[in-house]
Amino acid sequence: MSRVRDIVSYRELYFAKESDVVADVARQMAELQVGAILILDGDRLRGVFSERDLMTRVVLDRRNPDRTPVSQVMTTAVATIDEEAGSDEAMELMQAHNCRHLPVMRGSRVVNFLSMRDLMKFELARKTEELHHMKAYIQSGS
Repeated sequence: MSRVRDIVSYRELYFAKESDVVADVARQMAELQVGAILILDGDRLRGVFSERDLMTRVVLDRRNPDRTPVSQVMTTAVATIDEEAGSDEAMELMQAHNCRHLPVMRGSRVVNFLSMRDLMKFELARKTEELHHMKAYIQSGS
């Protein structure tokens, strides 16, 4: 079974601080080409800021992104997953909590961030490899 740690092991941990303003965090997300970012205080999880937060809590509420600290508009009720959990559990958690991102934990410490895209890429690569093995097996028997 695939473990979350195997899926995100190649990723660098990107994050912002609670005191950062929305405009800077949104700029960072655009540069990284990500739809959400962890908000940390040291290695403590404080929340997640997503494109959805930007739209619903900044744009629709007409807040000034240059003056609004991300702490005022981030999601704080965040589902997390242990790095030893399986990929199926991660998918189930995302579905149950209607989210596309999960902070990955080692005990009480954040060690990475898992996205639905990460899960899909990993599973596609695994299925593709499985298919190649099956084709090779079939061709070697003929």
